[in-house]
This record gives sequence, structure tokens and C-alpha cells, in this order.
Amino acid sequence: MNSLRNVPVGSHAKVVKVHGEGAIKRRIMDMGITKGIDIYVRKVAPLGDPIEITVRGYELSLRKADAEKIEVESE
Repeated sequence: MNSLRNVPVGSHAKVVKVHGEGAIKRRIMDMGITKGIDIYVRKVAPLGDPIEITVRGYELSLRKADAEKIEVESE
């Protein structure tokens, strides 16, 4: 599985599936991260957490643990 956590800065990726259970999965999906959506990785904090992305026209910061649950395919 290729997760969002492994996508390099400055790259685009398409969401294949959101893994996780219950509230965690629901929170990720409520942020607009759903199957088929294009994500652009803007930057990563110096210690690697959080990851800043652009999704559906807005900027969002995700923890590494949450980014690990988002399966993507690179474009």
C-alpha cells in the first residue's frame, strides 16, 4: 500500500481508499478526503509531522498517523 505519508513534497496523488475504523475514518472523510480526490502535498514540517496538503481547493494539515491511513496512487 502506498500511503499519503510517502508522497514527496510538490507531488500530486489520487486517493484510492481511506483505511481506519469508526471516528478516525469519519473525521478524515469529513475533511473532504474521499476516494478519487486529487491531493497536492505542499510541505512537510521539519520533524515530519504534520504534513500540509491542498485538497478540494483548501489547505489542510494532517498528522503522520492520519496520512498513513490514506491509500493513494501517485500521478
